Amino acid sequence: MGKGRKRLVHQPLRTGLIGYGFSGRVFHAPVIAAVEELMLTKVVERSSEMSKERYPFVEVVREARSLYNDPDIDLIVVATPSIDHYSFAKEALLAGKHVIVEKPFTTTSAEADELAELARKQGKVISVFHNRRWDGDYQTVRSVLQAGWLGRISEAEFRWDRFSPVVSARRWRDEGEKLGSGVFYDLGVHLIDQALCLFGRPESITADIRTQRDGAGADDGFEVTLGYADRLKVRLRSSLLVRQPGPRYALHGTAGSFVKYGEDGQEDQLKAGRTPLDAGYGIDPEEQHGTLDAVIGGVRFVGRIETLPGGYQHYFRNVARHIMGLAELEVKPEEARDAIRLIELGILSSKEGRTVQATW
Repeated sequence: MGKGRKRLVHQPLRTGLIGYGFSGRVFHAPVIAAVEELMLTKVVERSSEMSKERYPFVEVVREARSLYNDPDIDLIVVATPSIDHYSFAKEALLAGKHVIVEKPFTTTSAEADELAELARKQGKVISVFHNRRWDGDYQTVRSVLQAGWLGRISEAEFRWDRFSPVVSARRWRDEGEKLGSGVFYDLGVHLIDQALCLFGRPESITADIRTQRDGAGADDGFEVTLGYADRLKVRLRSSLLVRQPGPRYALHGTAGSFVKYGEDGQEDQLKAGRTPLDAGYGIDPEEQHGTLDAVIGGVRFVGRIETLPGGYQHYFRNVARHIMGLAELEVKPEEARDAIRLIELGILSSKEGRTVQATW
């Protein structure tokens, strides 16, 4: 049992953020600040104090050690490049803190297993920021499947396409020699996590992971097929050279199809300075609502299905309430570990040009 387990946490939980780059600035700080169960208290910035411009009440510190050594910090959020997730999360757990880790959890499944076990030994909570479970379009897909409107699912395709033809020399994700860089770890892990939540662990994986852009060092496109029992195939695709994207989600079954275009708008809203406290946050425009074409109760229905509201704040609130003993943890470390395992198997499949049986 970790020493920190006996100490009652503060309410709201006093939260320290490691990293104020794109992820920390856009996805973490503004949403944490909007959740009443959390209090953003300290931010680790190596050389600047950008966070104080928007959050003048926070204390900016230069080293993560300042969070580890602060007895008043309950929760540490690791929003660093993925190559550093393991080391920061391990140090935070050893310091007796609860931890949220930006996705991907780690660069290897062995590291993920180690952190999950360490959290258990320390009596602390560790969760991974798989925020795309709270995208409105994913929530809608899940509700359509739960309603059974499509019958037995025969195939599904999840796509995440963008148009970014110019490689940035400043982006660590474009550095191919580093494990954890590239679009498969960055965007692919979200699609894999969603597939695991909706359909469970697959029996096999076939992957083609590519580097397409001129001057790119890391992968920037992939096509992955997950094989399941009962003839189900789930295809996950992404490319940074698609100016006109296809459907974000397309699911087909014995009773009909559901097709959804457009990307969840929360990222753009957060980049524009909006927060979950603002009216209209997480609401999908009507023109992006998905189309359902299915036979329901013997009658064919063809029409739009309103997209459920998205809300990344629900992830943070769930973690906080779980730490307080009020809720089941929704994103468990073991689930995030399975996503990393599929990434490893996908890399093996692509490298060897063959279908790989999934081992867990």
